[in-house]
Amino acid sequence: MAEEFHVDAYKVEGKVDYDKFAERFGLTLLDGKTRARLEKLGGSLHFMIKRNIFYAQRELGWMLDEYEKGNRFYIYTGIAPSGSMTVGHLIPFLMTLWLQKAFGAEVYIQIPDEEKFLAKKDPALTLERIHELAYDDALNIIALGFDPKKTKIFFDTEYASVLYKQAVRVAKHITFSTVKDAMGFTNEDNIGKIFYTSMQAVPAFLKSVEEGHNVPCLIPLAIDQDVHFRVARDVITKLGYYKPAILYAKFLPAFDGTSKASASDPTKTIYLSDSHEEVRKKVNKMLTGQQDTAELQKKYGGDPEKCVVCQYFKYLFEPDDKKLEAIFKAERDGTVLAGEHKKALADAINKYLDEHRKKKEALKGKLDSFILRA
Repeated sequence: MAEEFHVDAYKVEGKVDYDKFAERFGLTLLDGKTRARLEKLGGSLHFMIKRNIFYAQRELGWMLDEYEKGNRFYIYTGIAPSGSMTVGHLIPFLMTLWLQKAFGAEVYIQIPDEEKFLAKKDPALTLERIHELAYDDALNIIALGFDPKKTKIFFDTEYASVLYKQAVRVAKHITFSTVKDAMGFTNEDNIGKIFYTSMQAVPAFLKSVEEGHNVPCLIPLAIDQDVHFRVARDVITKLGYYKPAILYAKFLPAFDGTSKASASDPTKTIYLSDSHEEVRKKVNKMLTGQQDTAELQKKYGGDPEKCVVCQYFKYLFEPDDKKLEAIFKAERDGTVLAGEHKKALADAINKYLDEHRKKKEALKGKLDSFILRA
């Protein structure tokens, strides 16, 4: 029987069943005990964990055990630039930021400015253009509030002399057959894509290399990136390092309610660079969970779980749980109609983006303090 959905680093197809994904690839669902432990040790609990947006993990219990023994962990995440960052791209970085603040952790952010050059066939995506996008991504990331004393950002092409030495150690233990099966590569794929997993694996043990002893690593990521670490995790232990712990996020829904907003389609995602009017037009295209007419909506109410507007509030734009419940209740009770619902979301997004852009502009002269160069 054919799979009803498919997820890997290069494509997401169908409506994702997150529990089935976890079962298929051996992820452990976040339970109440683990959430309570995170809250106790971190002093709070991020709303994305409370709301099951970050919903599964690998090795998290072990990592918290190590933390309680005094063996502090570092955090690794990243983004592969190919265009303007979207609001969906913020999800792992906002979780990383909370973890940095809650646990005092150092953060390593990889910006692989070669990956999309290798993976995309768009002739406009030259290495030079991607490098420009990479610096813009870095500015967007530090504008979220990362501590410059505890945050290291590196671009693969600039930091290659450090990364490559470790990547070849990883690559020696990964066969072409393994990568081909995991990624769905064919004979038409270039050899750079085949090697790339080895580069993405390196930051998961890079601090251990630097320190000369094992340091636990935690990686917040969306589930499409898991494939790289399914390939690399066992290899990392062969090299003598800890397997990384991983915290998995669901995808921000697309406007039509399908599983993932597409970063490559400007009509189906919201970019950090969008104007107020662009945001309003895009929000107006979002599926709601409401009835077909205002009269029916008032009478029967809608379904916030099917409403993309509600989901955008849930994922990013209403961190207050009581306010979010009021938004969901208004949808269920029929006391809010689609027009006012969408206006409220567009206003919230535009306010967030205005504040973000001000912070980004103020940090333009400070980016170098975050950058690692060989």
